[in-house]
Amino acid sequence: MIKLTVIDREDQPHELEAPTDMNMNLMEVCKAYELPVEGTCGGMALCSTCHVYVQSDHELPEAKDAEEDMLDQAFFVDDNSRLGCQLQMTEELDGLVVRLAPTAD
Repeated sequence: MIKLTVIDREDQPHELEAPTDMNMNLMEVCKAYELPVEGTCGGMALCSTCHVYVQSDHELPEAKDAEEDMLDQAFFVDDNSRLGCQLQMTEELDGLVVRLAPTAD
């Protein structure tokens, strides 16, 4: 298990634990804790409803083309933007801190 902090859209931090042996991604972990992450496309990098800002200084896997293409079309994108569905829970992400991106509504 690893520990993560997810800061919601009201600036409230949520301390979460995530297994690293179940092939889960950050979007799925957020949904399991009932945080407001939609994941409309089911984790296929075809939408941006799991858009987060990485706040911690973790070495993350390189974003694949599909993720970069979707972020190019998303709202409120910053240099530290990632799609939660593309961040697999691994030991290297222990202590990760992310902030949920605002919605376009």
